Amino acid sequence: MTRALVRIGEFLRMESAAGIILIFAAAFALIASNSPFAAQYAGVFQQYLQVGFGEQAINKPILLWINDALMAIFFLLVGLEIKRVMMEGALSSVSKATLPVVAAIGGMVGPMMVFLAFNHSSPETVSGWAIPAATDIAFALGILLLLGRRAPVELKILLLAIAIIDDLGAITIIALFYTSNLVVEPLFYSLACVAILFGLNRSRVSSLWPYLLVATVLWVLVLKSGVHATLAGVVTAAFIPLRTRKSSPLHRLEHGLHPWVAFGILPVFALANAGVTLAGLEWSAVMTPLTLGIAFGLVIGKQVGVFGAIRLAVKTGLARKPEAVSWAQLYGLACLTGVGFTMSLFIGGLAFSDVSLMTEVRIGVLGGSLVSALSGVAALILAARKPAPRSDKEDMIGGTA
Repeated sequence: MTRALVRIGEFLRMESAAGIILIFAAAFALIASNSPFAAQYAGVFQQYLQVGFGEQAINKPILLWINDALMAIFFLLVGLEIKRVMMEGALSSVSKATLPVVAAIGGMVGPMMVFLAFNHSSPETVSGWAIPAATDIAFALGILLLLGRRAPVELKILLLAIAIIDDLGAITIIALFYTSNLVVEPLFYSLACVAILFGLNRSRVSSLWPYLLVATVLWVLVLKSGVHATLAGVVTAAFIPLRTRKSSPLHRLEHGLHPWVAFGILPVFALANAGVTLAGLEWSAVMTPLTLGIAFGLVIGKQVGVFGAIRLAVKTGLARKPEAVSWAQLYGLACLTGVGFTMSLFIGGLAFSDVSLMTEVRIGVLGGSLVSALSGVAALILAARKPAPRSDKEDMIGGTA
């Protein structure tokens, strides 16, 4: 138990720093997009980069290398986190998992309903229904941890569990609804890679390089099949063993990837995807069904969905409320789940290729995430009681001031 708490503490402290860096990266993207160097900034990500030779070469703009290749590594890390918490963490039993699962479901359904209320009669934008359903772990946890002891440790663990389940939901949505032009042949060959990963797992191979080698081939095949290539990362994570006779490959890979994802991949993604040109932007662009559906989905849909689901689950006896957490603090947590950013922008890029629609997506995501963050912080500050003496448990989790 103590070891698990230490690992959670390490994760949360890293997410706090990562969230701050992500904020600076997003701010830089906004400034660069509206500076005299805006064309050069955009041009960097439109440069083509070719990997390989001949007919098998992959030639894509740098933006797509970031969104398809680097984000596959991000999804690999997400998959590892999901597997770990399901096997030994906050989701390892029905009693532990009930409250975050119910909250996450409410947090996905609520924003979708709000988005569809604005866009149900707009065929060109209705495909963005999943954009406000996602929560950004780095941003949300970073904000929560900056509040220090105003946020009880149980609240931090609950947010982490909700966000991880939320990511699982987003992964499922991407696989089912954002796959187009399916090519069967490479998808068929990818099954061989899955079979090899299964064999490595059953043989309890502790070395990571065979898994990662097969994962690279799997990524290429999935990319060529038309299924979004990032899902190769999730599939690979499912076969990384939690324990072998020698060590824990899952823990080693998760620990090794965390700094690269938190301090490299996510900031680069923000730099490439968060820029919005405000020059000539009219009020009508802010008031479109797409922008409003995303923004209100994140701000209203998330907090009503998450808080309402928690309230209903506790009142009906389906789940128990954490003893050290007040209802006001749970409401603040619900507001913070509306910080979508990374996953929302990612799904927006899958849903729309039109530049004008992506501008509306970015405005909706950034605006909704900002309001959610500010309202969550305000709610948690107002809900804060006189801090109790710090417990050993809080020290291990990382309740920093």
